[in-house]
Amino acid sequence: MAFQMLIIIGAGAWGGVKTDEWLNMEFPVFTLLFSLLAVSFSIYYFIKDLL
Repeated sequence: MAFQMLIIIGAGAWGGVKTDEWLNMEFPVFTLLFSLLAVSFSIYYFIKDLL
């Protein structure tokens, strides 16, 4: 379960970094947004799988 959460969060952060690079953003808006969404999704997935 921990590896799944790590992969989800890592994929969100990587996608945010790549989006910020693609759009030439000065402040990493998409990195923060995608990372927070990935953390939320991984917690939801963990709770759903736990029950």
